[in-house]
Amino acid sequence: MAAPPGVPPMRVLEEALGIGLSPTGDAAEAVAAEGAYYLEQVTLTEASEDECEYEEIPDDNFSIPEGEEDLAKAIHIVQEQATDVQILEQKTVLPSRHVVHEAIEDFVCNFLIKMEMTRTLECFQAEWYELIQKGETDLRALGNVPDVYSQVMLLESENKNLKKDLKRVKQAAERAREDLLKTQKERDFHRMHHKRIVQEKNKLIADLKGLKLHYASYEPTIRVLHEKHHVLLKEKMLTSLERDRAVGKISGLQATLKNIDIRHIQVPIIKVGHSCEKENKSEGPTQKCLREAREENGPKTKMKNGKKDSEFPTDMQPDPNLSACKENLCPAKFDYKLNNIFRLHELPVSCIVIHPCKDILVCCSEDRLWKMVGLPKGNVLLTGSGHTDWLSACCFHPSGNKLATSSGDSTVKLWDLSKGECMLTLDGHNHAVWSCTWHSSGDFVASASLDMTSKIWDVNSERCRYTLYGHTDSVNSIEFFPSSNTLLTASADKTLSVWDARTGKCEQSLYGHMHSINDATFTSRGHIIASCDARGVTKLWDFRKLIPIVSIDVGPSPGNEVNFDSTGRVLAQASANGVIHLLDLKSGQIHKLVGHESEVHTVVFSHDGENLYSGGSDGTVRLWF
Repeated sequence: MAAPPGVPPMRVLEEALGIGLSPTGDAAEAVAAEGAYYLEQVTLTEASEDECEYEEIPDDNFSIPEGEEDLAKAIHIVQEQATDVQILEQKTVLPSRHVVHEAIEDFVCNFLIKMEMTRTLECFQAEWYELIQKGETDLRALGNVPDVYSQVMLLESENKNLKKDLKRVKQAAERAREDLLKTQKERDFHRMHHKRIVQEKNKLIADLKGLKLHYASYEPTIRVLHEKHHVLLKEKMLTSLERDRAVGKISGLQATLKNIDIRHIQVPIIKVGHSCEKENKSEGPTQKCLREAREENGPKTKMKNGKKDSEFPTDMQPDPNLSACKENLCPAKFDYKLNNIFRLHELPVSCIVIHPCKDILVCCSEDRLWKMVGLPKGNVLLTGSGHTDWLSACCFHPSGNKLATSSGDSTVKLWDLSKGECMLTLDGHNHAVWSCTWHSSGDFVASASLDMTSKIWDVNSERCRYTLYGHTDSVNSIEFFPSSNTLLTASADKTLSVWDARTGKCEQSLYGHMHSINDATFTSRGHIIASCDARGVTKLWDFRKLIPIVSIDVGPSPGNEVNFDSTGRVLAQASANGVIHLLDLKSGQIHKLVGHESEVHTVVFSHDGENLYSGGSDGTVRLWF
């Protein structure tokens, strides 16, 4: 490209590069002053090396000849070299030129060159510079060509960012849609579940209303049947007592007539039993059951040792001591104080009984021993051993010369206290025996076991006369009604049962406890039954009417044993929380005796009611005076 005459070469280079040409300011004035120029294509040839002339440049880095060293000159040379290095290291900063956007004419020229339209380019340049020389073109009004590339890049960047944002928003919308669908499904599920529950509730309400109406229609009938039932039971018990009394009177009359000689006058003997046809015709259901039981057991009256079975007494006389134990003569006592502690056993004391005639007590323990203790000093008079497992209960013979003990080894042992030896072992239960009791005649012993049965043993024939079935759980307590053939059992099946010992049949069951019954007993007069359960609830029952009288809750600690005093007015309960509760049956007040350090297993009154004896899990017997 050749510059026109009068145009500097540098200007042509700047114009070719598109630098410095601007339609405004000093550049326009410079173009008008210097004149027009045009572009011309030229060919550059490579020059040969032979045509180039070289000029030798002297070497400034001279060294000091040997032998002419001078310290001052050396220091001067080093300083000059350091100054030269600093000057060379300094960079000359040229003022920055203002970046001018590409002009329209440059854009057109560049486009024509790129398209190789040379003739059009020459025509354009000739006409364009002619207009510039004449001054007919206003460069300021033309403006600059916009930077399309930068704008395109900016738009592409914005487009990418928008696409990313759109993708992110779409993903978020998709997740939100999935969550919405899931929430809608859960809502529909819970709505259906709620509707089903409402329907079931309405159905249950309707069924409950129907059951209430149905039950209400039966309530009057049930009430009438209960009343009739209680009346019949009362009549049955009264008839049984009257029959026993009548049979006793007849037996006494027969004995009297046999011993009296009335001038050889023959007196007709009244026979009782199945030998009298007239009496058979008029005998009641109780007499009939008794006769059938005797007929069934008739062939078994003799054992291998030749001993006969004992007969249950029919002329049971009331206890002569009852007249001396009237409530008016023996006032009740509640202000007991701990007087003495007898440390007799190493393991818990399970039972304490008082001798019927002497100031002696017997206590049995889980250490497999029973001990006879003199009162009030607490000296050990006799120790019995023979059981192979823990002892659960003991009971004195009515005469006081024998003792019965029950044990976890499933046996009942009878002891002769005069000799201190075991006289008989009754073995027949399948599991541990919890309780034992003597009949008032002294010929029978009854036992209650974990095997859900009770047994009545004949001491003379040394065999089991009856096994009492009926309870559905462990039988925890057993006791004979005073001066009677009636037997009371308490079971873990939450019931009390009244049995006829002569027939071995259950006469009545008492319901009311909500937990396992641990113990049950009679008053000395036999008109009230007391029972305690594993929740600490004590119930009193009217034995004549066989209905509950009152319920006393001193729980939640279990009640282990209950016993009446001789007056029948005070009831003592041994509790598992270490407290002895005394209940006044007249006023309903409850008094507490605190003195045991651990669980109380047994409690018993002295015959005069002045003292109280209790045994605990610490192996001690405590005297309350």
